[in-house]
Amino acid sequence: MSEATSNLKLSFLGAGSMNGAILRGILASGHDPKLVTATVRSENRVDELRELGIAVLVNSQDEEANRSAAADADVVFLGVKPVGITALCEEIAPALKPGTVVVSVAAAITLASMQDKLPAGQPVIRSMPNTPLMVGAGVVGISPASTVSHAQVQSVTDLLSGSGDVHVIDEEQQNALSAISGSGPAYAFYLAEAMAKAGIALGLDAELSTSIARATVAGAGKMLSNPDADPAALRKAVTSPNGTTERAIAAFDEGGIRAVIEAGARAASERAAQLSRELG
Repeated sequence: MSEATSNLKLSFLGAGSMNGAILRGILASGHDPKLVTATVRSENRVDELRELGIAVLVNSQDEEANRSAAADADVVFLGVKPVGITALCEEIAPALKPGTVVVSVAAAITLASMQDKLPAGQPVIRSMPNTPLMVGAGVVGISPASTVSHAQVQSVTDLLSGSGDVHVIDEEQQNALSAISGSGPAYAFYLAEAMAKAGIALGLDAELSTSIARATVAGAGKMLSNPDADPAALRKAVTSPNGTTERAIAAFDEGGIRAVIEAGARAASERAAQLSRELG
């Protein structure tokens, strides 16, 4: 993290799964907790968050909590549910400094819908994180509005890099990224689930089958985490000619698994576009 980024004042409006994971990733990267403020709806998680050394404001106790947190921030992360993002933008708009970068962590909410509720010219970034952010191995796609400077994009990239890989993409690509990385962890879990059931059908004990399926998918994922890893090359390395794995892959191909995965990703992307229209 650069010196300029490490001196930024940050606010997290909502500290649920995604925003909480980003918050912890930033702190783990060495950001001074004294420069961080979070808001929560109730007192349930106040003690847990304050143990991190950050300031915590409670909305149920102070109706100005979100505005107070946003007023002094250089970067504000919006971590409420998608349906509440535009209302939150409208709530904090009067308190924002002109140069404060507003980053949405919610799916389907467009830059235009946020800009409509924020002051003209406010720097806004739309992001799409995925759940492995919670273990520091996530993927985040960010799409900056034209009002965001290169330096501000770099600062937000540096901040988010504490939780995973960050990719700057055009907003038009957000739905496709969501279909692969946003929904993708569920695909991997689905694969592990199917492998476990297949093991049971072959006669393995249910607990054993689940354990080895889980460990196998996790281990393969760790091999893929190498930046130079090529999924096709790794697959071929396990697939000996005329061997058992080759027979399994052939059965997958005959069953049209690749086409089914593509169809699923397309359905997810189309649903994301539909949600954007509904929520916008």
